[in-house]
Amino acid sequence: MQDRTHKPKWTSFEEATEADWQAVMDYEEAFNAGLVDRILAMLKSLDEDWTPYPVNRYQHSLQAASRAYEDGADEEIVVAALIHDIGDILSPYNHGELAAAMVRPYMSEKARWIIEHHCVFQGYYYNHMLGGDRHARDRYRDSPHYDDAVYFCHHYDQKAFDPDYPSKPLAFFEPMLRRVFGKSGGHLELAETASD
Repeated sequence: MQDRTHKPKWTSFEEATEADWQAVMDYEEAFNAGLVDRILAMLKSLDEDWTPYPVNRYQHSLQAASRAYEDGADEEIVVAALIHDIGDILSPYNHGELAAAMVRPYMSEKARWIIEHHCVFQGYYYNHMLGGDRHARDRYRDSPHYDDAVYFCHHYDQKAFDPDYPSKPLAFFEPMLRRVFGKSGGHLELAETASD
């Protein structure tokens, strides 16, 4: 347990001691324990009163995850379907990249890649109507996750706008979120080395 009465004396990273850094790591581990609660709050913030879509982004997220679950997708893909648009809150134009960065320490490369690229893959359904290239996703055809992203977008994402679909509630997915985000990859910078 951290001593909350001790105020650090260092003012730059180079002045911090090993004990100071251990205190930082302890603090960050405790903070990270609340990650799923923050994700749940972010998802709930997508519950808008009005949207030009048939359902709002919160309902879309629940429906995408419900469709993945009903399809028998593995738990990680169900969670990916639930949170794939969570980056919309901060950065709608690159929300896939933002959400993918968030899941990197916790999910497989396949799930992370699908989340990162789902915007391009979704463009297959509407880019051509907005002056874009509906086949832009084909630039990723050599990826081992290409077919998985096509499937994810076709079966879970682009179909998840049905106001009559019986989506499962957020509480149904919470244990899955806790399991997936309970696998801590820790600080990614600690895994970096000077050589390959």
